[in-house]
Amino acid sequence: MSKPTIVLVHGAFAESASWNGVVRLLLDAGYPAVAVANPLRGVAADAEYLRALLPTIDGDVVLVGHSYGGMVISNAAVGAANVKALVYVGAFAPEAGESAGDLAGKFPGGTLGDTLSPVTLSDGTVDLYIQQDKYHHQFAADSSAADAAVMAVTQRPITEAALGEASGEPAWKTLPSWFLFGSEDLNIPVEAHRFMAERAGSRRTVELAGGSHTVAIPEAAALVELIEEAAR
Repeated sequence: MSKPTIVLVHGAFAESASWNGVVRLLLDAGYPAVAVANPLRGVAADAEYLRALLPTIDGDVVLVGHSYGGMVISNAAVGAANVKALVYVGAFAPEAGESAGDLAGKFPGGTLGDTLSPVTLSDGTVDLYIQQDKYHHQFAADSSAADAAVMAVTQRPITEAALGEASGEPAWKTLPSWFLFGSEDLNIPVEAHRFMAERAGSRRTVELAGGSHTVAIPEAAALVELIEEAAR
């Protein structure tokens, strides 16, 4: 049987190349893959963007979301006939009515707010970046300083409004889900990850000791193992 396509959705302060290590392993294992350029403009709009892409993919799909990308896959997969599984990687798995901001603040330990740099756009909306000198510690402490410096330069901003936008009814209520996260995530506290995984009925939850918010960069093999389990 043909293998499903793995569709990877990055979150805020990252971009599609952040999946490079995962993509190499997936391609080596014979999986077709798509790393989506998530617009990061708002939950409903970003989910609609992804939802429009899904019917263009032949065969089954496993959706993988990192961070805010979890908000997007939770909404985009609703009613998408070819999506068979969800994998959350240091990601938000919201209930209807919850925002990323709600979930990040549900338990103590998150320090993202102190690292953000706002940019006010001409229409009055606000884009958020992580300050480059704080990026390594906040976002990617288990990557090398050199790699984190490149990530800080190439990060894509998210609108402030997107982090406060409520989710619709999530797809994890009807689709099987898998979770992977790091124990030292400073964007989404580990207790929030545990809570979301249990609430969603995670088929398997992998908590990597010492892992940062971007734990799947140094631990790409662990994520691919979990994706392959979901794909089966």
